[in-house]
Amino acid sequence: MALMVQAIRGMNDLLPEDTSVWQQVENVLRSTLSGYGYSEVRMPIVEKTNLFCRAIGEVTDVVEKEMYSFEDRSGDHLSLRPEGTAGCVRSCLEHNLVYNQEQRLWYMGPMFRHERPQKGRYRQFHQTGVEVFGLDGPDIDAELIALTYNIWKKFGIENELRLELNSLGSAQERAAYKLDLVKFLEAHFEELDEDSKRRTHTNPLRVLDTKDQTVQKLLEQAPKLSDYFGEETKAHFEGLRNFLDKLGIKYVLNDRLVRGLDYYNLTVFEWVTTALGAQGTVCGGGRYDSLVEQLGGAPTKAVGFGLGMERLILLLTTLGKIKPKASVDVYVVGSGDGCELRMLEVSQIIREQLAEVKVMTHCGGGNFKKQFKKADKFGARVAVIIGESELANNTVTIKNMMDKDSEQKEYTTDEAISVIRENLG
Repeated sequence: MALMVQAIRGMNDLLPEDTSVWQQVENVLRSTLSGYGYSEVRMPIVEKTNLFCRAIGEVTDVVEKEMYSFEDRSGDHLSLRPEGTAGCVRSCLEHNLVYNQEQRLWYMGPMFRHERPQKGRYRQFHQTGVEVFGLDGPDIDAELIALTYNIWKKFGIENELRLELNSLGSAQERAAYKLDLVKFLEAHFEELDEDSKRRTHTNPLRVLDTKDQTVQKLLEQAPKLSDYFGEETKAHFEGLRNFLDKLGIKYVLNDRLVRGLDYYNLTVFEWVTTALGAQGTVCGGGRYDSLVEQLGGAPTKAVGFGLGMERLILLLTTLGKIKPKASVDVYVVGSGDGCELRMLEVSQIIREQLAEVKVMTHCGGGNFKKQFKKADKFGARVAVIIGESELANNTVTIKNMMDKDSEQKEYTTDEAISVIRENLG
């Protein structure tokens, strides 16, 4: 017997019960983003490796340890995308979408990182990303945060997420800060964990994001990035905070929030929850004003965020805020000579008259008991019955499957449409 082929570890199938939940979440995200005037863009999942090296930073964990990279048959070095912003910027530059233009874009799809799989962290994961180009004020930063807050409200989880906020200042301010931070870390080098030691001379800001409690305690004595801010950076951050205060969006200042990618400046933020254990970050983003120029375009202000779909869905299901939906609203059953054609005809009439209703026609024969079992299995709320009497009278019988004690009645096809609509609410 041949060995069964299994999915790659950390790359999961989404079965029909799962996709029902995913579709509900995706629909809310799409309608919200559309309602804010954002347009969808779709990029390839494979890009040239140097795109991510240039955008994310060669000494980040993503590039050093997590990317799925390979050489194709033409000798090109390619990678499965580990995040969406770099590809979105590449697409905008290639198609001349951002030069002296404002763009508000969103995308949705799979990303790939070779990490140790665990609940809420997978090797193939999905993100909804939003990117805005050509706007530099704190007002657009505030709108993106308000947009995410609106999404949480639609799902009824706004009280389950905490907004953490920070500013990373300008490149010049960070450069001055890094010099002093490295001096501090070198002076306490033996007290650092191995990751922090490695990052001290490659990416010192990431040391601020350490999960090691001893290092966290040590960092309380470290220099603060905010002490290096000039008036322009201070004004931008104060402007953002003022907008959020006026909008009634609560936040916590976290001066160790740096995000994991090198391209951020000024505003950075994360929405975190305590309901998912270690994998508590559901959404994060910020400004990346130098990335477009870094990838070959003209200087362009930019800001965006990425929302982890698996984590959002895990949070919603953990809190009981979302459940799988039945795959069928109406199930058409029948028995008798010639009933199959009539069942197909009636099903089509219902679909044409009630476009949003999900209709399944029973196929494969069997007695009514067997057919009603199938209707229950698919979660049908209404059964349309076609037997010998209905065939003879050119009628159908309607049964409300949600109320087993309700009386089933015979109707003309036109009458049945109104009854089905009423039963489905």
